[in-house]
Amino acid sequence: MKLTIKTAENALLEASRSNPGAWVAHSRYVAEACRNIAERCQDLSVDQAYIYGLLHDIGRHAGVSSEKHLTDGYHYCMARGWKKAAQICISHAFMIQDIGTSIGKFDMSDEDYRFLKDFVAEAVYDDYDRLVQLCDSLALPSGFCLLEKRFVDVTIRYGVHPATVDRWKKVLEIKTLFEEKIGCSIYALLPGVVANSF
Repeated sequence: MKLTIKTAENALLEASRSNPGAWVAHSRYVAEACRNIAERCQDLSVDQAYIYGLLHDIGRHAGVSSEKHLTDGYHYCMARGWKKAAQICISHAFMIQDIGTSIGKFDMSDEDYRFLKDFVAEAVYDDYDRLVQLCDSLALPSGFCLLEKRFVDVTIRYGVHPATVDRWKKVLEIKTLFEEKIGCSIYALLPGVVANSF
C-alpha cells in the first residue's frame, strides 16, 4: 500500500476510533512541526516528514500501553509495506540507541522485547528519525511548547530514570543540529508556542 498523506491521515483517523485519546492530537502537532521544519531543509521531503510525524505513535491503535506501542506501530507499518515509518515508530523513543534508556515499561512479549533491543542497537538513523525525535518533544496535545515544558510533562507521567537527563541533552543536541540547518530558531516555525508554553 502506497504511503501518502491521505493514507496516513486515514490510518490515524481509524486508529483514533479504536483507541481515542490525547495521543491523536499530539500526533497531529508532531506532524505539523515536522512539516514546518522540513520546509526549511533542502534535503528533506515536506510530505514525508509530515507523514512520519503523523504515524510515529500509530501503535497506540492497539490500546493503552507503554513501550508496547513501539512494536505495535512497527508491526502495523511493516504489514502495509511502510518500512521507514515502521522504523520511526521505534526510533522516536530512542534518541539514544540503547534500550536501557527507555523511560517506559516493556509490556510486550519476550520475542518483541528481543526484537526491539536488537532493532534499536542496529538501526541507522537519518534526519527523518532525528526530526521526529525532536518534534515529539515539541508537541503537547494542546499545541506546540518549549522543549523544557514537554520534558517536565513526560517526567511527571513516567518518573525520573537514570537516562532522563542524557535523553534531554540528546534532544537539545538535535535541536541545535536542525537550527543550524534552517538558520533560525525552531520556535519561530511553531505557531502558538508562546501562548501554549506559558
